[in-house]
Amino acid sequence: MLDVLEWQKKLQPDILKNLHRRYDILQFIRLSAPVGRRTIASALQISERVLRSEVDLFKEQNLLSVESGGMELTDEGLALLEQLRPAMQNISGRSQLEKDLQATLGISRVIVTSGDSDVRSWVKKEMSQACVSEMIDTLEPNDVVAVAGGTTLATLATSVYPHPNLQNVTFVPARGGLGEDVDLQSNTICAELARGAHAQYRLLHVPDQLSDHAYDSVIQEPGIRELLALIRSPRMVIHSVGEAQTMATRRSADESKLRRLKEQEAIAEAFGYYFDSEGKVVQKEKTIGLQLDELGRDQMVVTLAGGMSKAEAIVAYMTYRPSDLLITDEGAATAIMGTQSNEF
Repeated sequence: MLDVLEWQKKLQPDILKNLHRRYDILQFIRLSAPVGRRTIASALQISERVLRSEVDLFKEQNLLSVESGGMELTDEGLALLEQLRPAMQNISGRSQLEKDLQATLGISRVIVTSGDSDVRSWVKKEMSQACVSEMIDTLEPNDVVAVAGGTTLATLATSVYPHPNLQNVTFVPARGGLGEDVDLQSNTICAELARGAHAQYRLLHVPDQLSDHAYDSVIQEPGIRELLALIRSPRMVIHSVGEAQTMATRRSADESKLRRLKEQEAIAEAFGYYFDSEGKVVQKEKTIGLQLDELGRDQMVVTLAGGMSKAEAIVAYMTYRPSDLLITDEGAATAIMGTQSNEF
């Protein structure tokens, strides 16, 4: 297919531009359906006149249907997108980015989606869809999946759908409640994931951070001990990586803690661990739930993080502990490779 495109480029120099635009439109409709024309034009920054022409073409090819609630892809449209994906990864350079990131960060596998989630929020949906596909391909009956919190994982919770491979899976929160929006907490995301997948879930009804005395008391409760054993031995762990100051602020850290993080040059946070640019742990919160140092070879760790603003944080975390799979976007991937190139 790539050879054919090379021939066509000589005869139609604008063919790749048109192909990218049409692929992006179909992809956006898949992620956002049912969706209206105005929303697509605004999200992809395409004129409504151009979009109208493309939609007419898709309808003629039976790739999408237009109903009163908006547009959706037909089965033929969905199949075409799936067939196009490998070629589009190569043409766009994302396949090479994936290989470069694997080598640079020491990660077993990397998936790079299009766009920059800092600029276009719908890019998180594409990353989330990639994560859902990974769950379907990897998980088996009675597997346990520990899920962290945050805005990226909240998008994942809205992207999952019923599938036979997920029905007998149990979702658990990676940690207790946080001092932040309830919609971003592990418990909430865990429950929504399970409901969307028609799977099972368990919740951890304790604060994320406790005093030493309260911590020692809580973990002795039989129900909590049994649930923590489940949380600490999952088949798969799905989490994101945050910028240190942002995460500390979201968790209602006081001014002295924010100042210490700044003095220690912390740039990343994951699982309550704060890292500097070299991947060194500069602070660690005493939390109830999954501890980063407890993750072993039996757990498949999936990191879901994108956006150019998270590039340094992703590198810092991966320097400490490379994940089994990183799902990111072009914004973060190109920034990471640019930063790494400048170091040599």
